Amino acid sequence: MSSKSEAELFSPTKIGAIEVANRIAMAPLTRARADMEGVHSPMAIEYYRQRASAGLIITEATNISRQGRGYALTPGIYTDAHVAAWKPVVEAVHAAGGKIVMQLWHVGRISHVSLQKDGAAPVAPSAIQAGDMVFTLDGMQRPSLPRALETDEIPGIIEDYRNAARKAKEAGFDGVEVHSANNYLLEQFIRDSTNKRTDRYGGSIENRTRLPIEVVTAVAEIWGADRVGVRLSPITRAVGDTPLDSTPQETYGYLAAQLGELGLAYIHCIEGQTRGPNAVADFDFKALHKAFGGKYMANNSYTRELAIEAASSSGHADMVAFGRPFIGNPDLVERLRRNAPLVDAPVATYYGGGAEGYIDFKPLETAAE
Repeated sequence: MSSKSEAELFSPTKIGAIEVANRIAMAPLTRARADMEGVHSPMAIEYYRQRASAGLIITEATNISRQGRGYALTPGIYTDAHVAAWKPVVEAVHAAGGKIVMQLWHVGRISHVSLQKDGAAPVAPSAIQAGDMVFTLDGMQRPSLPRALETDEIPGIIEDYRNAARKAKEAGFDGVEVHSANNYLLEQFIRDSTNKRTDRYGGSIENRTRLPIEVVTAVAEIWGADRVGVRLSPITRAVGDTPLDSTPQETYGYLAAQLGELGLAYIHCIEGQTRGPNAVADFDFKALHKAFGGKYMANNSYTRELAIEAASSSGHADMVAFGRPFIGNPDLVERLRRNAPLVDAPVATYYGGGAEGYIDFKPLETAAE
């Protein structure tokens, strides 16, 4: 790998209206350290500050409403208390020279009645129960059977996204990313495996992609399109044991083209199974990038070598997002620059808990002391 190719990964660029110091993004990482009202722990200030050398930090997925919550102890962005908790996080990242966007999240059917207001059923495009497990205060449980959203409820969902986008702006973020991946609500609408509706939000590809486009349009009205990104995962089944769409290339290609017409900052694609190997050969992500026509962020088990290649003159990606490596390596950018060893963070501290496994990792300069 030539030094010129290496230099591209570590060089500044612009993604939409956001100027970034390098092409390495910190992917969203759920860490479950908020309280049950969705107010983030003060430890989050130090956690994100430590990782501010990333060209762009994308926050952990953040609930747009109480209904949108699917895991215990995850943060929210729909009340003034949430804004107050996130504001010092943003200020700390900015003071350290970083840029940070908030990922907006509604889990849809990937939830449990114990996490919903008054024990209500989760909502989804159709009443199809998810597999897999969700994290509750009583441990891991199977998601509850959802109820199908009524057509006249959908404008309220869009309004929840708009409100969350407004709250994120009040907190001082540099932009937002709409989570339309990992088999959560918006992707449940996209896939014909989870969307059996017969109204204007079901059936054809145009109808199934209608809600994500309406949501992104609403969010862009708050932020300006060039500060809005969207996350997609055309071939991941990982969350909720969710079957793929019957024609993923056609479906997501159409969606990418529609998103491109909005002039967004970027699309952020999970290239394979979440937490699985990079599977860029299993789907034509280059065609997705071309259909979108704007900046493309690649994600999923990228190594240093793969990232250098993707961000080089091959033109595959404008940024490369790393997830799990950022947990144990807050100074990941410098470690990648030097080709230094990476710390493998203990899985037991990924979700919930305190400072251990969260803010106690040492940077490269002091790790050997």
